[in-house]
Amino acid sequence: MKILKYFAIGILVLGAIFATLYFVKTNSKTLIEYDVQVASIQNIEKKTVVTGKVIPEDEVEIKPQISGIIEELYVEEGDLVSNGDLLAKVKVVPNEQALNSAKGRLSNTLILLKNAEVEFKRNETLFKKEIISQREYDNAKLNYDQAQQNVENARTDLQIIKLGSAGGSSIANTNIRATVPGTVLEIPIKEGDQVIESNTFNAGTTIATVADLNKMIFEGKVDEAEVAKLIIGMPLKVTLGAIEDESFDAQLKFIAPKGNEEDGTVQFKIEGDVYLNDSVFIRAGYSANASLVLEKKDSIMAISEALLQFDKVTNDPYVEIKNDAGEFERKDIEVGISDGINVEVISGIEMEDEIKVWNKTEPIKIGEEEESNN
Repeated sequence: MKILKYFAIGILVLGAIFATLYFVKTNSKTLIEYDVQVASIQNIEKKTVVTGKVIPEDEVEIKPQISGIIEELYVEEGDLVSNGDLLAKVKVVPNEQALNSAKGRLSNTLILLKNAEVEFKRNETLFKKEIISQREYDNAKLNYDQAQQNVENARTDLQIIKLGSAGGSSIANTNIRATVPGTVLEIPIKEGDQVIESNTFNAGTTIATVADLNKMIFEGKVDEAEVAKLIIGMPLKVTLGAIEDESFDAQLKFIAPKGNEEDGTVQFKIEGDVYLNDSVFIRAGYSANASLVLEKKDSIMAISEALLQFDKVTNDPYVEIKNDAGEFERKDIEVGISDGINVEVISGIEMEDEIKVWNKTEPIKIGEEEESNN
């Protein structure tokens, strides 16, 4: 029993010694000395970045005026063209039913012309002999002239069906020409492809897409939370993913009146005129980012946003101010605009107040680091 008693006393003594040593070691650690900062007068801009692309302001799709087969292409993608330049030529493949109908109309008009000619000549002879009146003679001449015109019309219709244009036409429908000056961006067809004319019921086959690359716009989408802060005419700064260390000024010119839901958020399309310079060649479709200044304040009191702390219950911001005794005390503050680095202070502190840099940690001693590694 005595052995057990002495053993228990020994354990208690060792526990007391261990607790004493731990307490001494814990209280011998150096106190953390926090740095302090003061507020300053700054200019703060709240910006947002919109992703999008740079595209030509106007892209024109050139379409044929007649159906047929591409006989020859005269341009390639990237070529510069002027208004009226020949892009391609279409070979007409006439419809058999339309061709037969046109031939039939021409034959009928020739028969009617021959009959009208005989009738006119007979009436002309009778008129000279003063057997018929002037009115009968004029009617016969009118019928003869109309028959001649009908033959000419039927012959022209047949030629258009067979060749795509009437004889003597200055610009044949089979010649596809540029309607605007610019650069050929895309030619989606090749020689031998069949194309369809543009009409009321069909948009037609696109022969080429032409655009002026000297007039480019930025096209992107903004979230509904930020679209209300945008104003037509506000400046943008556009950067291109394909061109490093180069930015372009732009001006917002369009904000979509209707948004579209994408991935659970409503997005609004925006457009801005991009001001290019001659030193850089911009290709259509470059990915781009546009920086917009949503809000700006000049000469305001501000502090580093890293100095802010937030109440765990109310989530209100506050800072810790150093008092005359060298201790830190809490000060609730009201904040305003922020750029992610600095934040405006509306009220709660003065310019000369020393604010605690609260997230500083105690440096690790070399001996303790070696001990932890072992």
